[in-house]
Amino acid sequence: MLQATANRLSGAPSCAGETILETIVVGNESGRFIVAGQLHEAGHTRATVILEPAGRNTAPALTLAALLALEGGDDPVLVVMPADHFIGAIDRFRLAVSAGVAQALAGKVVAFGVRPDHAESGYGYIRTAALPGGSAAREIIEFVEKPDIETAQGYLDSGDYLWNSGIFMMRASVWIAQLGAQRPDVLKACRSAFSQRAVDHDFLRVGMAEFSACPADSIDYAVMEKLPAGTGVVIPLEAGWSDVGAWDALWRISPRDGDGNLLRGDVMAIDTRGTLAISQSRMVACIGLTDMVVVETPDAVLVAHKSCMQQVKQIVAKLKLEGRSEADAHRKIHRPWGYYDSVDAGSRFQVKRIVVNPGAALSLQMHHHRAEHWIVVHGTAQVTRGDESFLVSENQSTYIPLGTRHRLQNPGKVPLEIIEVQSGTYLGEDDIVRFEDTFGRN
Repeated sequence: MLQATANRLSGAPSCAGETILETIVVGNESGRFIVAGQLHEAGHTRATVILEPAGRNTAPALTLAALLALEGGDDPVLVVMPADHFIGAIDRFRLAVSAGVAQALAGKVVAFGVRPDHAESGYGYIRTAALPGGSAAREIIEFVEKPDIETAQGYLDSGDYLWNSGIFMMRASVWIAQLGAQRPDVLKACRSAFSQRAVDHDFLRVGMAEFSACPADSIDYAVMEKLPAGTGVVIPLEAGWSDVGAWDALWRISPRDGDGNLLRGDVMAIDTRGTLAISQSRMVACIGLTDMVVVETPDAVLVAHKSCMQQVKQIVAKLKLEGRSEADAHRKIHRPWGYYDSVDAGSRFQVKRIVVNPGAALSLQMHHHRAEHWIVVHGTAQVTRGDESFLVSENQSTYIPLGTRHRLQNPGKVPLEIIEVQSGTYLGEDDIVRFEDTFGRN
């Protein structure tokens, strides 16, 4: 979905005569390596990735992007697109963006609204009014956050409301001016964080302490709901839009079988209808289910009724309250050199599957509390162990004693895959002393 979002305006050389210049991605630091990998895979090798040291919602994120866009002395139009949206008709989306360019160049804040086809309590709404002159744009009268289902039905019946898609457009300077008028505290904190920026390989890091102190707020709450009359317009978006923020939304936008089921992976279904079932690592059997969601991953299994998808947030909150690792990390962890997958763990041991990209290397490191056994299952490993350096081929293994400096490299042209067996009194990821690192990590 990140790739699809980054490509949404690719191949469109201009919108209403305006050239598309660059891609800026703002994301949390914990996901930086998978973001960079996805962008490179999609061909966006020159995209700028701004790292947030802490999540502070969409208003501060947009502010960092706007400050960067203004840095060269220009005042470009920003198209703000969340990465969890589905757009079925790309050509129609681009036409809507083109229709918004003239409004944005004139200093307007532009929202994109979707005409509702059912009463939905999970979306925000925009009350609109026609503009004179037959313009495609409509005036923004009011933003309404996620109403109850009865109110949502009233909005649907009136015909005056659009779903708030969460996609916006404005000049960078217009966003800064509106934020400064409505939330000067957010703007001040973002300016302070941006002033401490530093380039780190593929990433732009902002000041950690300064950004962490920034108040959290969304684009809607911080600015859109408080826009002065006449400064905001909405462009109707009829492009097969869906906010895929919940599993039931994925079910709605995807092709389904004759029983209305969306089945992916190793799934068997008997007497099951209207159900989404996804398997990533093992067989899933569904019997006698109706309108259910079943999602199996190596991390966890979700079973819920489609009508309850908004309550997944409550599970996440409970995981965080109980300090569960599932709230913050997957079993599969991406690193700048590749990734590792924690296969098994127990008292005094842990087993990982490690994949190193061609030409990449882990840091030269040492552990105080664990030893490691490495078995190469695919590719060739260049191993540094103390003062030694040697190759380990497929079906061969080596041993790294506790307290020994070591490094794993992939000198080949195919991914290197090894099985690592750790043993020791403490196996945490913080038991790493780095002596050299290509990626500047401590």
